[in-house]
Amino acid sequence: MALGKREAGNIKDCGKKKKIIDNKNDVLDNKIKREMANTEHLTGPHKFEMESWISCAPFERLLNMKIVEASAGRATLTMPFFVDFAQGGGLMHGGALVSLADTAVVMAIKSIIDPQTHFATVSLETKFLYPVKQGIVTARARVANKKERILQGQATVYNEEERPVLEFTSTFKMAKDKKIKNIAFQDALGSESIG
Repeated sequence: MALGKREAGNIKDCGKKKKIIDNKNDVLDNKIKREMANTEHLTGPHKFEMESWISCAPFERLLNMKIVEASAGRATLTMPFFVDFAQGGGLMHGGALVSLADTAVVMAIKSIIDPQTHFATVSLETKFLYPVKQGIVTARARVANKKERILQGQATVYNEEERPVLEFTSTFKMAKDKKIKNIAFQDALGSESIG
């Protein structure tokens, strides 16, 4: 099928537009690469200091989490609903709520294991029960099971009216004979409790 002059011109124009788009993408790629090179020192691994073994890490401080209590395998944490934690519908972002629940379980675990023990979340399950529209949310967590290097935890997050808004379960694994490196704990004296 033969193309008329008009159709042929459109094909050439598309080719020019594609070259312009490719050139813009190359410029963007180069800009991103330059910016990444300038921020490489910001992307880890990081060395920093924490107040104590049971205290908020940088990410947790970013979310304004507060540890109310952490002892004997239980923990209570709070977090305010700032506008920065809102999702597109104006509700508290689910990721912020999950972060609070996960951190509450972490503090419950820290209250029963040796300081500087390296451990991490390996699985989690979340059930969202009710939207958060305002106020301060509270997570109450406990260590549900500990067997060798595996720990399981549970948390419930409540709104200001004490209505459950999220149920959370998680599994953590402790590293074999490994202590946390590159993080200094000011209290380095041993385990403690808060609350």
